[in-house]
Amino acid sequence: MLDEQAKKTMLRKIPHGIYVCGVKEGEEVNGFTASWVMQASFNPPLVVNCVKQDSRSHAMIQASGVFAMSFLEEGQKDLAAKFFKPLRRVGNKFEDVDFYLGAETGCPIIQDSLGYVECRVVGQVDQGDHTVYVGEVIGAGVHREGAPLLLESTGWNYGG
Repeated sequence: MLDEQAKKTMLRKIPHGIYVCGVKEGEEVNGFTASWVMQASFNPPLVVNCVKQDSRSHAMIQASGVFAMSFLEEGQKDLAAKFFKPLRRVGNKFEDVDFYLGAETGCPIIQDSLGYVECRVVGQVDQGDHTVYVGEVIGAGVHREGAPLLLESTGWNYGG
């Protein structure tokens, strides 16, 4: 029998960075705080991004086949928090955040981030309540050096 508390405790010990995933569909842009992200291949360069299936951003990735990941710096917890709530509850999440559209995907990239990768979806697995998107990195840039924001340092939990 599965010990639910032990499962939750141990799954929350998996280390995660905090990113803002920028998405687009037509002229509409959106973003969400992502933490279930990892590199999956060197050649071609692949990134795995797990996205909640009932979110607007999930639908936008399905429609466009692209996304961009802005890498946040430690100390940017407040910036990450702006992208937690659903679009339908908060409206334009990018309203007071400086961003530009990526050259390869047209997805929003946060100017005040460490840098970014732009990805084209090349595979996906639909299981459970998230879709595991596999994105090929087709664009990347560095804005500045710095240490990445980690989920553990925020005091937030997303897992278990």
